[in-house]
Amino acid sequence: MRESHPAASRPGGALRRLAILLLALGATIGLTLGTALTAPAAEAAPGGVRVPDSAMDAVAAMQPSWNLGNTLDAIPEEISWGNPPATRELLAKVRSEGFRSVRIPVTWNDHQSATAPYTIDAAYMSRVKQVVDWALDEGLYVVLNVHHDSWQWVNKMPTDHDNVLARFNSTWTQISSAFKDEPRTLLFESVNEPVFDGATAEQKTKLLDELNVSFHKIVRSSGGNNDDRLLVLPTEYCTPSQPLLDDLYRTIRSLDDDNVVATVHYYSWWPFSVNVAGGTHYDAAAQKDLTDSFTRMHDTLIAKGIPVYLGEYGLLSWPDHNHPSSVERGEALKYFEHVGAAAREAGVTTALWDPGFAYLNRITLKWRDPALFAWIKSSWTTRSGTASFDRVYLPKSSPVTAQSLTLNPNGTKFRGLWQGDTKLKEKRDYTLSGNRLTLTAKALTRLAGDREYGVNATLKARFSSGLPWQIDVVTYDRPKPLPAAKGTTEEFYILTDYRGDELAAMESTYANGDNAGPIDWNPYQEFNKAFAPDYPNNKIILTTAFMKALRDGEKVDLTFHFYSGATVKYQVTRDGTKVTGSAS
Repeated sequence: MRESHPAASRPGGALRRLAILLLALGATIGLTLGTALTAPAAEAAPGGVRVPDSAMDAVAAMQPSWNLGNTLDAIPEEISWGNPPATRELLAKVRSEGFRSVRIPVTWNDHQSATAPYTIDAAYMSRVKQVVDWALDEGLYVVLNVHHDSWQWVNKMPTDHDNVLARFNSTWTQISSAFKDEPRTLLFESVNEPVFDGATAEQKTKLLDELNVSFHKIVRSSGGNNDDRLLVLPTEYCTPSQPLLDDLYRTIRSLDDDNVVATVHYYSWWPFSVNVAGGTHYDAAAQKDLTDSFTRMHDTLIAKGIPVYLGEYGLLSWPDHNHPSSVERGEALKYFEHVGAAAREAGVTTALWDPGFAYLNRITLKWRDPALFAWIKSSWTTRSGTASFDRVYLPKSSPVTAQSLTLNPNGTKFRGLWQGDTKLKEKRDYTLSGNRLTLTAKALTRLAGDREYGVNATLKARFSSGLPWQIDVVTYDRPKPLPAAKGTTEEFYILTDYRGDELAAMESTYANGDNAGPIDWNPYQEFNKAFAPDYPNNKIILTTAFMKALRDGEKVDLTFHFYSGATVKYQVTRDGTKVTGSAS
């Protein structure tokens, strides 16, 4: 995963940094006293875990998995990206929540000499071993890797082949030696999201094959439990495209080793994952991308006896608790529900990418959004029904009329609608035609109450299995025409009145039809990167990155799209560092 570290400027950052420093001091003291005092020596089967003989069965036993992201992989130190030092209590919490394995990404670069013999700092190796041993003793499988080194020095292999290969080999020689007596519940992953700057596709294939084969040879020849330890090999950049999966299949088959695992990552169809190019909904294109990706994993690898560990999954820009949500909540839940179902069908073990400020709070050891985690957890074992959207919009400026949604049962059966503990009555409050659910005008009038802007009532559609689907009844009106505004390329915003609606997307074009903004191949710009709502202050913010990408002196036509379906037109012009805007 690309590094993500927005903690430094977070509200309450001073208190957070103090807490992190105190925890870091405790960890440092522990290391000073000696790892042996805090981390029990490895035993034959820590946590009572027995690794199945079959690699396929072993990887299946690792489902589900979780990433200790932005911690030991942080640059340059463990706490540099806003997380406290990892603790055994954290890993115990992960295990108690149903996870059976943990991926521990490690960046070695800043703790390793940059020249031969590329010695890894002993204290850092000891700290990594401490965290690994905690996880093993908690009964978790562990995947240990070489992480952001992939873009710090491994990427230079096309132009500095011999030195990069020597450093890679030295790194894994040292790791293999340090962990050779650990049980087989510890897996090694050769390199995270490998990239090779400036190389052709053919060259990249050869270079990655060379690294993976070299990694395999070094580990297997290092003795101890490394003789039959499960080894994890990635595709280029961990992308699950067909050509790259085919390349990895050929590499694994050439090794003639039954204890090798394939790994890829999945962050959904990119336009949906970051909300760009009109990707506001988990639509047919996004669903097909997921289905096709898991089908390729199964058909290319699993069906041929090679297990697949999905080392990272999530959405690239969601959740981000420091910015307005770029992906609509219900649409994101559909994605997570689908990942769980597709993984179970394909036989893929999934590892949630958790950078520490998205899912599990590393300080409080509580989920930042328990309802979101409930959907993720439910997806591991069952399907849940959803609907075409999680809101129905009622314009305040006109009479209430019946509103419809399409149910997506996902193999379940619809059991009815509830408001709290009260079950709504079919025919009186709603009708069902096939999967078309229609709320009656009479029921919506009652639910809307005094019709204040925003959410007036919340319903839950229940199905025969899984979690209920939440439907908010929202009163709104189309935002008023936006007023004139003045600002600079460093700060520009438009005052507005959202009137119960939420911003979904922004189109941006010049008068001649050219696309305007950082995204020049599509009129729809990226949410939070080019524009963002500021709901508490009734603003629409146009970012510095967006403004500086505009052509000087040319008018830019903007269309703001809202989730109700409403649109508002606006026009901005950049003149040097000055920016003006007006309704169009």
